[in-house]
Amino acid sequence: MAYSVTFLPDNKEYRINSDKETILDGAARTGIVLQGMCGGAGTCGRCRVILKGGSVRLDNGEIVFAGSTAAQNVLACSAYPIEDVVIEVPETSRLKEHQIKVSDDSSWADDTSLTLDSLAPLFHWIPLKVPEATLDDFEGDWERCRRQLVKERGRAVRIELEALRKLPVVLRQGDWQISCGVFGNENVPVVIDFAPGVNPPLSCGLAVDVGTTSIVAQLVDLKTGCVLGTAGTFNRQAAYGYDVISRIVYAAEVPGGTRRLHEAAVDTINNLITGLINRAGVAYEDIKVTVCAGNPAMTHLLAGVDPSHIRIEPYITAANSWPALDAKDLGLRMYPAGKVVLLPGVAGYVGGDIVAGAVVAGLNRSEQVKLLIDIGTNGEMIMGNNEWMVACACSAGPAFEGGGIGCGMRAMSGAIEKVEIHDGGEHVRYQTIDCKPPVGVCGSGLINGLAALHRAGLIDRSGRLVRHAAPSRMRRSTAGLEFVLAFAGETGHGKDIVISQSDIDNLIRAKAAIFAGIQTMLNLTGLNLEDIDRVMVAGGFGRYLGLEDAVAIGMLPPLPRERYEFIGNTALKGARHALLSRVIRKEMDTLARQVTYLDLSSGNEFMEAFTAGLFIPHTDLSLFSSIGK
Repeated sequence: MAYSVTFLPDNKEYRINSDKETILDGAARTGIVLQGMCGGAGTCGRCRVILKGGSVRLDNGEIVFAGSTAAQNVLACSAYPIEDVVIEVPETSRLKEHQIKVSDDSSWADDTSLTLDSLAPLFHWIPLKVPEATLDDFEGDWERCRRQLVKERGRAVRIELEALRKLPVVLRQGDWQISCGVFGNENVPVVIDFAPGVNPPLSCGLAVDVGTTSIVAQLVDLKTGCVLGTAGTFNRQAAYGYDVISRIVYAAEVPGGTRRLHEAAVDTINNLITGLINRAGVAYEDIKVTVCAGNPAMTHLLAGVDPSHIRIEPYITAANSWPALDAKDLGLRMYPAGKVVLLPGVAGYVGGDIVAGAVVAGLNRSEQVKLLIDIGTNGEMIMGNNEWMVACACSAGPAFEGGGIGCGMRAMSGAIEKVEIHDGGEHVRYQTIDCKPPVGVCGSGLINGLAALHRAGLIDRSGRLVRHAAPSRMRRSTAGLEFVLAFAGETGHGKDIVISQSDIDNLIRAKAAIFAGIQTMLNLTGLNLEDIDRVMVAGGFGRYLGLEDAVAIGMLPPLPRERYEFIGNTALKGARHALLSRVIRKEMDTLARQVTYLDLSSGNEFMEAFTAGLFIPHTDLSLFSSIGK
């Protein structure tokens, strides 16, 4: 049984060979990524497509034929072809590129105390003069190479089969003078490549931030440490769910789910690699090593390991410290015998991305108490100094990425990112990304909008919309009260853009989770808000976050502005530094083992703090008494 699925207007075709594969699966395999936040459960309604030809079977057993009324609104995640079909994918159902701010740093050590003298990349070339074979010396090619390596370097080495296959030819091409390509993250370094002559060719490394929402990669010259290019895009896993939990559920409950999520992440990285090498003028084979930073779920899925036990008590990962993986096993487009290093995590939901961030931010080298927050669906944070550190993850949900919000969207062109409300709500001014007509609201706009609604008196402290305020914009729909940010005539799609009561409830839960995580760490360490010397906000989202608004709604602590610092994508920076520095790699390994992990699901501490945070700015106004100042 095999059915053809043709996607319009792309004119892409995919053959579905199993009755377990949905239209959503077929779209993802052809590179068409549909919106979705429910992990294929059929509840969010964002992956709607139009059946233009053939027929499909829905999850409930209903058969839908092209031309019928039901064919106009088919959920791709719940539809299975029962013959050849033609599917039209509306623009509103597609997950488009979103704004990812990247910078091409020219110096690898731009924000550490390290210098170029300490450059010790994960892969390096060793020039080697090998004794020529004779009739009196029957030693094998590898044995004579190994003997010279041990003689010059004083360490045992081993070799990968891919390199051994090249050795006999390369030795003789170089007239017994060669360059040995060594991967050195293990106690026993491993030779993974050979090149003729003692002037080795270019070698590159790849640093990757495997985020839940976005994946960003940097191509790095391993000899100089210079960045050759940076690129980022959305994580194609989003077709199977917006947040970590929905993807874990998909992996656990859908046959082949782990494999599909693995392939989606690899496809995303491979597309970034292709663009990077084309712009830099290098080859796939020049990339000898890749370092990836991600939360535990993303790390498991990239490795193709079932992550389902992370969400089941007692929330245990398959591994926190991962062995070096072979690029060919993962399917990455790089040197086949190259190695992939996954940065070590702490436990549960705190992974290599926050470990990398902590080292880049210098928590482990600081005498001051620092708090590092990566605001996103996973809400990871770590606090401490050079004597102690604690870390936790508080699931804020997808609201800050536009998930679970009726008119929410990611930071793409046309997204409202700033809001001003005047005259009691009768007049609204907004700013959109790229100054395009508005088509939705992104995370920074939602936080800004929530603060603006509260300042204008349109919502009370519990977040309830005030029914009789702003009569021209406040209205009741079938789902309840909603406030109109932009009327249909102003928007790019001809529909009103609103914030509903349900949206506000989701946002308040998300902000309460972030602040409750901070409070829980403080309570368990016996500290107060004033004891935090520095708050460091990481991640791409932090770049656009309005600090005053985040404090005003009670998401971030009301500390003096000078104590805050936005430090960008520390996961990517950390991955790049791990590529290039043995010192940084050792620091990350040590930090990951020494951090105290707080499981917020245990006990009542977090839940009590979360409940207290379900007000604007908080139930305890004394915590935010400085806002007025």
